[in-house]
Amino acid sequence: MPDEATPPAPPPPQDPFEMFRRLWGPLNVPLPGMAMPTFDPKEVEKRIGELRSLEAWLNMNLNMIRFSIQGLEVQKAALQAMQPRKQPEEKKDG
Repeated sequence: MPDEATPPAPPPPQDPFEMFRRLWGPLNVPLPGMAMPTFDPKEVEKRIGELRSLEAWLNMNLNMIRFSIQGLEVQKAALQAMQPRKQPEEKKDG
């Protein structure tokens, strides 16, 4: 006997971006290019400015990650340089 309390799964959306609209819609997060494009030049300029500041923030974070990786690579090289080298044992004849 099937469970009558479980509703059937909704069919997959016909619009491939419908899932994102449903996901982000309640949060009032606009999806650029997904909805009706704006024809107001001031709004377009505002969005460009917001995206440029976001790009700058992401680049700053990317540079911080790169510097962290470089610092760890230098630390690794220094640790490897301080480890004593194993000398091959000389074979004694006799």
